[in-house]
Amino acid sequence: MTNLTRYDPFGDLDDMFKGFMLRPVRMEQRVPQIKMDVKENDAAYVVRADIPGVQKEDINVDIDGNVVSISAEVKEEKEEKEGERVIRSERYYGSMSRSFSLAQDVDEKTANAKYADGVLELTLPKKPGSHPGKIAVQ
Repeated sequence: MTNLTRYDPFGDLDDMFKGFMLRPVRMEQRVPQIKMDVKENDAAYVVRADIPGVQKEDINVDIDGNVVSISAEVKEEKEEKEGERVIRSERYYGSMSRSFSLAQDVDEKTANAKYADGVLELTLPKKPGSHPGKIAVQ
């Protein structure tokens, strides 16, 4: 009886490219992210979001029912000088955003936002009469 072997016409291509070090070029650029903590008490939600290096004028908070969206424009410029000569100059402009849902609707008319030392603190009072409810399964 003869042994059958399967021929792979592209199998030798792997060996041909083994010597090449093909790696994608990686630009070192930090991707801004909004890190946050959400706490709840009987009357409100308290959100603390870390947004360092941003001016308070560049932060937007939108509330739509129980959905809260935080967005910010990031502007970062660095310049290294050696005497009067500029050795390196880097700029980064971009935006970051984060949206999340809460269990109850938020009363946006009485909501409060403060920004200090890179931390945005939101006090989001719960809307009266919007308690999450349970229904019985029959």
